[in-house]
Amino acid sequence: MGSLEDIARELYAVPPGEFTAARTARVAEVKPDDPALARSISTLKRASVPAWVVGQLVRHREDDIERALALAVEMRDAQNELDAPAMSELTTARRRLTAALAREGAAIAHQKGVAVSSAALDEVAQTLQAAMTDEAAAAALLSGRLVRALRTVGFDAVDLEGAVAGGDAHLVERPKESRDDLAERRARRTAEKALRDSEQAFTQTAREVTRLDAQLRSTRERLDSLGETRDGLERELARVLKQLEEAQSDEHRLEDERRTAARAAEAAEATKHAAQKALDARTEVSQVK
Repeated sequence: MGSLEDIARELYAVPPGEFTAARTARVAEVKPDDPALARSISTLKRASVPAWVVGQLVRHREDDIERALALAVEMRDAQNELDAPAMSELTTARRRLTAALAREGAAIAHQKGVAVSSAALDEVAQTLQAAMTDEAAAAALLSGRLVRALRTVGFDAVDLEGAVAGGDAHLVERPKESRDDLAERRARRTAEKALRDSEQAFTQTAREVTRLDAQLRSTRERLDSLGETRDGLERELARVLKQLEEAQSDEHRLEDERRTAARAAEAAEATKHAAQKALDARTEVSQVK
């Protein structure tokens, strides 16, 4: 038949829309042999969708939940040691892990035909975060009997009143990890971070190499084009220099020819002057006669 806690855990594995029918069937099954237990079962409340999703994670992603709660232990340890760098790294890891678990919970819910709104997903993440900051909340989460979401408020303990169905007397807290386990987990996380950082650095440098390769190809193409332009200009310069040399030669030749022509013109002018003078003399003689 099982205890109230065991029966509650079974019932809260059922999708919320099927809970009431499953609870009624269980009450009818138990009532003939244990009326008191049947009455207790009948008082179990249907879980909210976020609480049910968290329960699905506990049932189907146990290793990931354990990893999240182990991360919480590391965070408390780092906080006690006032290890600010570790706290910063672990806080980022917690945010990343809770978001991934919330998405995984939504995927499980979808497979079971349960729609999960973005607001419900936020409450799933808040519940996971509450369990990672409060050991009693972690025990409540691991019970698999949450009926409502949990949340942290400042540094206060998480409010668990009415959060767990079937009573909380038998909630079992997780065993404390040894210092060696914590050290090993921290060393592993440090190694994982170093790997992520190196992968990120590789991706960035590879992207930079690709960018520079493209720029180098473009520059080489521009150099080839400019080289062709230079060759063309050099050929044009040679042609112009040849034309200049020819023009200078023509200039010298024409200057020589001009000087010769000028001397001939001077001689012709002198001859003309003499002829005019002779003509004028004859004219005067003729007039005297």
